[in-house]
Parts: sequence; structure tokens; C-alpha cells
Amino acid sequence: MQSVYLTWMISALALGVLLLPVFKPPWAKLSLPPFVDFFRRYWVHILIVFAIYNAKDALDQVDRLLMASTGLDMTPYIWAVEGNLVLWVQQTFMADWLTTTLTHFYVAGFMFVCYVSVFYFAYFDDRWLADRVTLSIAWVYILAVPFYLFFNVRVTGDTIPEMQTLAYTLTPEIADWFRRIDPFTNGMPSLHIGIPFAVWLCLTRFDDDRRWNRYRYTVGVFTLLTAFTIIYLGIHWFLDIIGGMLIAGAAVSLADRTSNTWWKFFDERTMNARIVTVLTRPGQAWSWFSSKAASTFKAYRSPSSRETGHIALAILIVVAAVITWDLTHRSLPAGGVEAPDAAASSGDWTVARDNREDGVGLVLYDLSADGFEPFEMVVPGLDLNSTWAMQNERLVVSNASTLFVFDVNQPETAIRSVPLGPHQHLVLCERASETVVVYTVDGRLHVMDLKGNPMDDPDAEHTGIRTMTCAGSEIAYVADDAPMEVNIVQLGVRGQVGYSINATAPVQEDEILATWGTPVDMGNATILNMSFDREYLAVTVNVSATDRLVLYNRSTAEQWLASNAKYHVSDLSLDHGILAWSVRDHYNPMMPQSKYLDREIYFTDLATNTSHVLTSDTNDQWGPQVLEHHLIYFQSDGEVVQFKIHAWEPELRLYSSIVLQTGVLAAFVVVAWNMWQRQSERRLHR
Repeated sequence: MQSVYLTWMISALALGVLLLPVFKPPWAKLSLPPFVDFFRRYWVHILIVFAIYNAKDALDQVDRLLMASTGLDMTPYIWAVEGNLVLWVQQTFMADWLTTTLTHFYVAGFMFVCYVSVFYFAYFDDRWLADRVTLSIAWVYILAVPFYLFFNVRVTGDTIPEMQTLAYTLTPEIADWFRRIDPFTNGMPSLHIGIPFAVWLCLTRFDDDRRWNRYRYTVGVFTLLTAFTIIYLGIHWFLDIIGGMLIAGAAVSLADRTSNTWWKFFDERTMNARIVTVLTRPGQAWSWFSSKAASTFKAYRSPSSRETGHIALAILIVVAAVITWDLTHRSLPAGGVEAPDAAASSGDWTVARDNREDGVGLVLYDLSADGFEPFEMVVPGLDLNSTWAMQNERLVVSNASTLFVFDVNQPETAIRSVPLGPHQHLVLCERASETVVVYTVDGRLHVMDLKGNPMDDPDAEHTGIRTMTCAGSEIAYVADDAPMEVNIVQLGVRGQVGYSINATAPVQEDEILATWGTPVDMGNATILNMSFDREYLAVTVNVSATDRLVLYNRSTAEQWLASNAKYHVSDLSLDHGILAWSVRDHYNPMMPQSKYLDREIYFTDLATNTSHVLTSDTNDQWGPQVLEHHLIYFQSDGEVVQFKIHAWEPELRLYSSIVLQTGVLAAFVVVAWNMWQRQSERRLHR
């Protein structure tokens, strides 16, 4: 992933230096000293661009979490406005050579413009343009942030069925790089248009003697070519381009208005002097800071419309920050457990196993109740080898010899206990609207009711079972003699249906795994785990190199890899139209990075076939289970394991409501005050 990125970056930097003689002002001379000296003279400008570059990664992480938590998606509205215009462009000009060329241009060209648009003016010491271009780029990004967080627009290749994301899938290495750095929801506005168009507008507006005409013409052509590129490659909509142009215009105007104020303080020439003063005469620096703070306090104690406007903006930022924080931190730890390691759930009920130092316990939660109050259950002989399952408000737990049946509404004591000897699997299913126990002994399927009475034996061929799960009245299992086939039987119905699973990935993906020292062995591929409903069947398949996620549509018999074929997938859960799993994404054993060693939780909304990243951090998360109103999973920071509960519906916590209500009332007063001041000041000025 890093090699292709370094190639693009080095190419952009080298091209910028090589083109210096082409774009330099007519009278300027090229020499070596400015290459070193411009860092000293323009280090604040460089720092601003560097900060914008690094802020994007953090913002994308927040955007991923917001999308997973809220589902904010404006793509259908954009699609409704412009239809399939972008599809016509892609299909009309489709060519392999064009795809390859424009993919590299899309990334390296954008790096080139962002880099040289500050470097050229700094190298030739054109501070007038360097100041305004740098601020314009910063304002473009600042203005785009609210759209990226709260006006999510997906790339066209992920929306229009016939559209292809040509750049994102050019090679596996490029695809991995894009998946790592791009959430694919930051369509509106397009920064690939916003930044170069802002540079072009700056040169048009502020280059009074037209010394930069060649570069201005080049940036203009670059912007037009970029507009075609992002449409052709299946990334942006036409409206994204218009949005980029609009924020570029606003950014240049804001840069003009704020340039004198900003650079009056942050101009490197004065900043360097201030730094020297702080280091050599700290008393004088403190006196200046104290007097500045006192004058600022005095101004806000008797504010004009300028100060009240700043106060209103600060209130808006605080309110937006509180909402964003709450929406991106919705997975709350469940109390009552010290070391949770497994869970079962049904409806709004969840039970977690707590592997404590003083023994193993079960803790029950009613997620429909406020506060998720835990209840510690008493189960005789409970240990780590016990099996358990939950279905229709019934919980069964077995020790070495007995199966205990609990009613989760009255969990104090078991309502029944029945003999049950050693067994391998244990699930609860339905038969004729009755909850029944399904288990295996020596690989053979057995069924009994909750009173311990054996039911009619299933067909004799249900033997050699190596893994099993249940959904409603259907049982899915994999037998030893057919490790790549899922058999589904329905209780009370003779016969079964078999689904052959194909975990084959593109050859390029297998070749990458081979270079990592983990070659794929499809001949010995084995299904490990399953989760299913009436419409879909999801399985994890071990192919020696890794465990792959395959999703099978039971209605159409279509199947496909639902996660990246190279990265280990586990802990499937499919219910209520949601498929969730844990994955060690982006992990390359040849170049391991600590931030990719942990597992993250992903989920796909099967109705729209859109995938989301629920967690994105350095904690290890695993064991997701989909409920109707919640998703539960486990999280470890390396020392403490937590049982986390994520609500599908966004909820603001009590402290948030207090802050937001206070902010609304304060904003009402401040905005009214500001409007009155503005009109009064304009009347006096007139």
C-alpha cells in the first residue's frame, strides 16, 4: 500500500521542481539557496498545508463513525437531481489506457497542485500570493468539513448499479490504499475541484501584474481535466463539482477578508522575532500576552457586533462538537461484568458470560429498559465448558450433566432442569411455534423439547456435523464429508437443501497473500462459521492464508466475497437485515503496523448493500451480535475487556441535552443581540 503512495508523492514533488523554469516569473532566477531558505521564511504556510493533510485522516475516521451511527446519506437526493449523467460519461469514454492514466493523474496530479501552489510562491518569495493561496486552501477545507460530516454523498461507483469505481479497483494495492484513506462518502463538495479552482481564482484575482500567467493557465486546464477525471473514474457527481466551485469562491473571498488579520500575527518574519523574544526575554513576552489578554477581555465585556458574532460562532461550534461526540461515541459499556468473554441474545435480551477470578457467572440485560440494569444469574456447575443458547425469552444453560431452562422475565431460578449428557453444539430453534433444543452428540443431530422429551429424529444423514447454527425453524450445518457445503433443514419437514460455497478471490489477491508468506490453499478450504436468515447465508471460510467472508443470496443463488479477501474475518452475525463481523483490516504481516493489529467491527445494511465501519481505533473489538434495536460486541484495550452495547437509533445523553438546551437559549439571546448591534452600528455609520 505504501509503495504506490510513495511513487505518487515522489512523482508530484519531482515534477514540481522540474517545472520551476516553466512557471517562474519572467525576471526570476533559479538558484540553490532558496530551496533551503524558503522553509525558514514560510514555515507557517507549510505547517498549515501539513495540518490540513493530517486533519483529513482524523476527519475521515469521525465521518465513518457518524455514517455507521446515523446513516446520514444524501446520495439518493443527488442521484434524483442529475440521474445517470455520470454513467453516460463513463460508458462513452471507457478505455483501459484512459483508466490507468487518469487514475494516476487523479492522485499524483492533486498532490502536485496542492504542493506547488504553495511551494512556487514561497520559493520566489511572492508573499502576497503565498498568503492568500495558503489561506484559500485552508478555507476550502474548513468549509467542506460540515458537508463531509453531515451531508454525506457516496461515490457514484457505489451508487449507480452499472457504474464502476475504476480508480479504486485498478489494482489490489491501489484498492487497499483507497479503502484505508477514503470513506467513500465525502463526495460533496469535491476537494479535487475546490482546491485547484480556488488557486485559479486567487491567481485571477490577486496576480495584478500577471507574472504567474503560465501557471494560472495550467491550473485552469488541470481543473477542467480533473472534472472529467472524477466523473469518468466513478468517484464524483456533477453536483459535487459545482459544490467544489462554490466553496472555492467563498474560500477566496474569506481569504481576502482574513489575510491581513491572520498574517499580521502569523507572518513568519514577526513570528520568528516573537519566538526569540519568548526564549530570551520571557518577562517581556508575558507582559505582552497579559496586556493582549486584558484588552481582549475588555472588548468582550462590552462587545460590539464583531465580538457577539464571535460568541455566536463559538456557541455553534460547541453545539456541533457535542452532537458529533455523542453520535460517534454511542457504544456504551454494560455494567455488572468484570471479564466478559461470550454472549447470547434474542430480541432485546442479552446474557453475557463473566469469566471472573472467583468463578464463571452469567449476567442478564434487558436492553429495552433504560439503563441496561444487569442481573447476575445463578447456574449450578457453570464453567467455561458449559453450553448455552437463548431464543424467544428462553435461556438454556448446560453443565456436564444437566440442562437448565430459564424464563428471562423471571431469571432468579430455573423453571426446569432436564438431564443432558456430553454434547458438542447447543442451539434453540422453533418447531410449530414451540421452542426446542437442538444439539449434537458425536456429530449426530438431536432434538428435544424444553421438558426433555425427544422429538422425531431428523433424517439419518444428519451426521458428522462439525458446525451448526439455527434461525427460526431452520438449522444450518456443515458436515465433515463436505466442508464447503452448507446444508439447511427445516424442523418438521423431511429433506434438506445444500449450498455449495465458493471462496475464490481474484488472482491478484491470492498473489499478494503468497508474497506475504501465506499462500491460499483452496483445495483444503473449510467453512468455519455461519449465520443466516430466510434471504441470506453468510459464512467464513478458512483458505489457509486467511478466513474469508462469503455472502450467499438464497433467492437468486448469487454469492460473493463480502469483505476484502486478504484480511481475516470472524464472528459473523446476521439478523434484522444487518450482517456484522469483526475483521483485522489492512493488516500486512510483512509490514505490520500496530494500529492494524487489532480487530474492528464492520456491518452491512443488506437492504442497501452499504457497508459501515462501526469501530476505528487501536482497541481490539470482536464478537458482534445483531439485535433488533442494538448491536453488542466485546472490546479490549489490552488490559480491560468491556461488553459494549450500541443502539441503532441515535440517542443524545443527559449531559448532551443540557448542553444543547443551554446552547439554544444562549444562541437565541446572542444572535438577537448581534442583529440589533449590526443594524444600530450601520445606522450610526450612515
